[in-house]
Amino acid sequence: MGTIFMEMRQRGQMTLTPRLQQSVRLLQLSSLEFAQELQQALASNPFLEEIEDEQENESDGLHPAGPDIAVPASEESFPREEPVDDSIAPSSDTYGDNHPEATAARTREDGEADWTEWTEATPSLRDHLQGQLQLCSLSSRDRGLCQLLIEALDDDGYLRQSFDELAPLVHAEPPVEDVEWSAALKLVQSLEPAGIGARDLRECLLAQLPAPADCTPEQSLARRAIADHLQALARRDLVGLERWLEASAEQIRAVFQLIRRLDPHPGWRFGQPDTRYIVPDVIVRKVKGKWLTHINPAVLPRVGINRMYAELFQSNRTAAHAQLATQLQEARWLIRSSEQRFATILRVAESIVAIQRAYLEYGELAMKPLGLRHIAEELGLHESTVSRVTSNKYMATPRGLVEFRRFFSRELKTDTGGTCSATAIRALIKEMIGSEEQGLPLSDAQLAQLLGEQGVQVARRTVTKYRRQLQLPSVEVRRQALS
Repeated sequence: MGTIFMEMRQRGQMTLTPRLQQSVRLLQLSSLEFAQELQQALASNPFLEEIEDEQENESDGLHPAGPDIAVPASEESFPREEPVDDSIAPSSDTYGDNHPEATAARTREDGEADWTEWTEATPSLRDHLQGQLQLCSLSSRDRGLCQLLIEALDDDGYLRQSFDELAPLVHAEPPVEDVEWSAALKLVQSLEPAGIGARDLRECLLAQLPAPADCTPEQSLARRAIADHLQALARRDLVGLERWLEASAEQIRAVFQLIRRLDPHPGWRFGQPDTRYIVPDVIVRKVKGKWLTHINPAVLPRVGINRMYAELFQSNRTAAHAQLATQLQEARWLIRSSEQRFATILRVAESIVAIQRAYLEYGELAMKPLGLRHIAEELGLHESTVSRVTSNKYMATPRGLVEFRRFFSRELKTDTGGTCSATAIRALIKEMIGSEEQGLPLSDAQLAQLLGEQGVQVARRTVTKYRRQLQLPSVEVRRQALS
């Protein structure tokens, strides 16, 4: 009879509580994503409400200046809008009772409408093209093909799909032939703006130039350059273009000026793109010789617990209301996690400003090397927490809008035993390239040698990497541009 062995093992496993998971998730959101998160919570949780400016702050609310968040409340630091002078507001006496301005003024006073209701929406690219198509006399078959091609255009205005890929979307008898597709596409390409419906960049640019029979000599050269030497144009190969097009340097420069006026993305000028504006999380100012750091009041939401709903629930709480109890707890967690989020962001920002004060005073050349671990050890936080805080967060400084991550740069040794940051090295490289002599650009090896003469030993491949990060062209391209 076999022997049965039983073995017991003890294994430790750390799990995050739901509240901690929420705090971690909120911490890494950008200001826009955080605002969207709160709006979703307000829409789904009946215990949350927005606190109006005139309402008194309650203890269960996210205040503009919580106990751990030092936000200046003085009007000198953050001036508010001046009150509107009623004496200059438009009225029906000024415009007449039926004038749109008078109607807008009345609706603003009544609170029933907003001035944005009078704002005309920008038509989309497809609406703009469909409107032009309505003016064309076409058969229903041809009109359907043109409408399908318009719907297939991407945001740039290009037709990236082939006729074979679009054919299954058409149910017509007899089947659509290639000649019909080509005729429909030619009609779409004749619509405004020029370049719409192109299959590639070459076709887009050529469509924006006059027909060959109507071209000036300069336009003819541009057509030849785009049709046969597009890669040379992208490289700014002036010498090669002079030889291939049999043109002078003056003519080639004129061709470049002409092509720069063409639009490689004709679809971008229509519609309302999903623009994501950057809102700074922190504002840094120098006041009386001291750098002060504050949370931007614009990103501080005014959210609190709805007292009436909470009291009604507490007085009628039963086992059947378990879901409401969960929602009330989630509302409180959200407010506490939000307050902790801003408090942590402010602590990290203050530490960064204290270390990188020289950068704020003198610019990138004075940027000190800094790592996430340094901030984590100074504040007693985990390095992953600092990483989340610095992700998608921005600081408004006298030197412009700066991402938190930009203040962190790896450490490089110098010949004198000191250290400098990679950001300072990139600034030096940019300054050296910007001060090159006419016709004598510096190679990456020469840049590395010049940095070595200043006490910073950097390999040539590192210089190449930093130059590419600065989006600066190579020495060959700069030599052609300077010649």
